[in-house]
Amino acid sequence: MSKSNLIPCFLLAAGRGERMRPLTDDLPKPLLCIQNKSLLAWHLEALANAHIQDVVINHAWLGEKIEAALGDGVQFGLHIQYSPEESALETAGGICKALPIIAPKDYFLVINGDVFSPNLPITQLLETVSQMRIAGGKPLAHLLMVPNPVQHPEGDFYLQGTAVNNIESIGAEKLTFSGIGIYHKDLFKDLEFGAPAKLAPLLRSAMEQNKVSGEKYLGPWHDVGTPQRLHELNAAYE
Repeated sequence: MSKSNLIPCFLLAAGRGERMRPLTDDLPKPLLCIQNKSLLAWHLEALANAHIQDVVINHAWLGEKIEAALGDGVQFGLHIQYSPEESALETAGGICKALPIIAPKDYFLVINGDVFSPNLPITQLLETVSQMRIAGGKPLAHLLMVPNPVQHPEGDFYLQGTAVNNIESIGAEKLTFSGIGIYHKDLFKDLEFGAPAKLAPLLRSAMEQNKVSGEKYLGPWHDVGTPQRLHELNAAYE
């Protein structure tokens, strides 16, 4: 891994986790545990193993519990900072608000705090950073795509080769966006600081300009969306 590819990482942890109630009534969803390790801790260990050092985590609901649990990140060998939100700003809004703290030179990694992917190939994912930097037209995003899970059979976007599109084309496969991606800071340049904003419209606009690439990931990946799914994952990974 080239040191030049070691970009900062932003972990999304501001959601309320309504579908996870009552488990999330007194605990932020990303602190729910699989095998006695929180979802965020799984991510942080993977980031440390990939030699990423600078991590920013946003939070809203019970955010003080996230800070109390993870601190400054020294126990993971990381430097963690926080981007508190009074009320959740959605994915793009949260990223926009945190950008001054993330302070990316160009690209940065973003991971949803409520997905479980125990063998997440962060090192391989980061290898695409150098490719993005030398590509023409300045790519704005690279998405990790996964086969459509049972709870989301219709998928999100079409992957054809390494190009991700919102419109079906011959030979393209419709897959689900994993919630894991590399973004250029310019993807968010037109957003209003501190205002809620969704990520999907920004990605679709970038796709229309052929500025979104992606790859299909076949390793373990789970959207931990319900108490039942959390229970099943704990049983499966015993």
